[in-house]
Amino acid sequence: LGTCVTNPATREPSVTASALAVLNELSGGRMDLGIGRGDSARRVLGKPPTTMATLEEAITVIKALVEGRPIDYEGTKLQFTWTGPWTLPVWVAGYGPMALAMTGRVADGLILQLADPDLIRWFVGQMREAALAAGRDPASISVQAAASAYVGPRELGRERTRWFPALVSNHVVDLVNKYPREQLPASLTGYVRDRSGYDYLHHAEVGSSNAAFVGDEVTDRFCILGEADEHVAKLAELADAGVHQFNLYLMNGDEEAQLEAYGRDIIPVVNGAATSRP
Repeated sequence: LGTCVTNPATREPSVTASALAVLNELSGGRMDLGIGRGDSARRVLGKPPTTMATLEEAITVIKALVEGRPIDYEGTKLQFTWTGPWTLPVWVAGYGPMALAMTGRVADGLILQLADPDLIRWFVGQMREAALAAGRDPASISVQAAASAYVGPRELGRERTRWFPALVSNHVVDLVNKYPREQLPASLTGYVRDRSGYDYLHHAEVGSSNAAFVGDEVTDRFCILGEADEHVAKLAELADAGVHQFNLYLMNGDEEAQLEAYGRDIIPVVNGAATSRP
């Protein structure tokens, strides 16, 4: 159970910590923290995502408070004496070199918002190098791929999910503006060249005008499309690329039927394959 994802600006860290601590008390310590810099939650307010320094400070504060430890925050010593002792796993959402490095240093999990196995291998490799440099075991850090998926004819699935690469483009544009292109995979940055802008009034919306620049090739790479056996095959590719969890973005229409298809035709097969792996 947990957030996927919150941010340290629109949700103040001590308030987030309090909510997670209460939920830990109710659930017996089952809560995780998923956190990032904030995209749409900030941009609809006319503000940019928070800095990496702010994000890392928030992680330190939230984790300490939820685990019942004292911490100095903005000049005040805080401690939740009524909670714990719990351990709060922290998942960081991000793609850039700084986010991947921070994940390798301090986090328990990495959230990648796409389903491209080759790109995920690159991201995971960067994160694992950072973990080694920090003296941590890279295998101790889990990876989640979070992406849109649609079970059914591929052409229909493309039209239902084309909004998703458009959404991801917001993060990609930030990266392109911050880092030299040679520090980023061309298969990540290339598709945003024809992007003219993004209207948050049509954010994460099937048929969104924001997706006019998104082609079939990138939609196929970033999403999981096709019939059930194609989903099973791509999920296996993601597992081979280092993914431990897949977060299905179930917001493409026909949600009940899509959820039923995953529960009936995909999850049992994937779970069976996972248990048979050496």
